[in-house]
Amino acid sequence: MIFLSKSPAQTKKFAFNFARRLEGGEVLCLIGDLGGGKTCFTKGLARGLGIKKMIASPSFLLLKVHKIKGRAIKYFCHVDAYRIKSSKEMVDLGLKDYLNQKNTVVVIEWADKIKNILKPYKKFIFEFLFINKNTRRIKKSHVL
Repeated sequence: MIFLSKSPAQTKKFAFNFARRLEGGEVLCLIGDLGGGKTCFTKGLARGLGIKKMIASPSFLLLKVHKIKGRAIKYFCHVDAYRIKSSKEMVDLGLKDYLNQKNTVVVIEWADKIKNILKPYKKFIFEFLFINKNTRRIKKSHVL
């Protein structure tokens, strides 16, 4: 599956619609270019899961958990691995406690930086490619 987004709004809408199909327990691994649309996708995903507050990339926190009310999915765990030096940092922050939990959806920006700890988990992998100022290619991939 390949989706060509012509704007941030299209990327958010694509993620919003994808979020509607999630049941809980999913781990979404986002990889690709800087400026490729990973955070934009994450914002649309959060909105699709019913999170109304503004989602910002947890670049300095590394991991942020948002509670979801009134749904089977109770938590949205947003990870930004861009600044980590070792995947051990994510383990120390408790990431494994959220992976593949039935009441949680986990999205990991820059997931390729922690691929060694993600190997045993079921996951969706999305590759983001910066085409030009407005266009991004989002490809569901099998390689992390």
